[in-house]
Amino acid sequence: MKQFISAHDVPDIRSLIQKALDYKANPWKDETLGKHKRIGCLFLNPSMRTRLSTQVAAQQLGMETVMFNAGSEGWALEFEDGAIMNGTTVEHVKDAAPIMGNYFDILAIRTFPGLKDRQADYSEHIIQQFIKYAGIPVLSLESATLHPLQSLTDLVTITEFWRAGLSNASNKTESRKPKIVLTWAPHVKALPQCVANSFAQWVNAWGEADFTITHPEGYELATEFTNGATIEYDQDKALKDADFVYVKNWSAYNEYGSLPPFGGNWMLTNEKIGQTCNAKVMHCLPVRRNIELSDEILDGPNSIITHEASNRVWAAQAVISELLQ
Repeated sequence: MKQFISAHDVPDIRSLIQKALDYKANPWKDETLGKHKRIGCLFLNPSMRTRLSTQVAAQQLGMETVMFNAGSEGWALEFEDGAIMNGTTVEHVKDAAPIMGNYFDILAIRTFPGLKDRQADYSEHIIQQFIKYAGIPVLSLESATLHPLQSLTDLVTITEFWRAGLSNASNKTESRKPKIVLTWAPHVKALPQCVANSFAQWVNAWGEADFTITHPEGYELATEFTNGATIEYDQDKALKDADFVYVKNWSAYNEYGSLPPFGGNWMLTNEKIGQTCNAKVMHCLPVRRNIELSDEILDGPNSIITHEASNRVWAAQAVISELLQ
């Protein structure tokens, strides 16, 4: 694996999921793999779980980690070719990225969309510039359109719980695929489509689930990510017989960055979970309590959100080990 930007960079998703679970069982089994190697983590927007889990994962592989918050600790970067830099930007990515390529063995980057210009955001211009000029493997810690480490974590978590459920089932021969539902949830502000895009891309590429996406009209995602999923505008209908429910807010793709009006109550509650197969509830965090998800869900037995977030370490460790090799 030369870089990790999307599901398309992974030759075998099932194998990568298993590798993450193997690291969970034995975190230090490759503790010398990254000896005398450095990973530089460049954050163009804030992070908590992504930053901490990536650092822990790299250290368990024997790597040195260097964290850098570009917004508060460095110069404002310019990304446009041919730019006349007479404004607020001080350093061009053409000059910064090759230096980082000389300092590090892997460059991990977290960017964020502006939600103003869809074409610019969906070109992934910023992360592509680092890939172009750094000369070393680039690992996405979230980009303008995708969050691949989160999505790998989600599949690791689903695999783990589905296997455990089958092993405890009275019918040991059950071989059906899990039903996974990605459901839109309300929010107080416009959020990017990154997590939803990425989750849809990875579940479809994985091919091991019956996958439904539900949202109000006007919140359709780009079809390049959702092809292969069933789109359902009736949340109750979508939730019926679900085994896993992934809750996430996103703003509109077609009316880019907007928040079209919607009807009905889209926040997940225990009453709605009653329509499912006692579904496990997932969310990438942070979560707006009693807006996106009710307290009764977050603090109840169906929530596996803490477990999911803890698995971020093993997903990152699997990816970094692949990039090192």
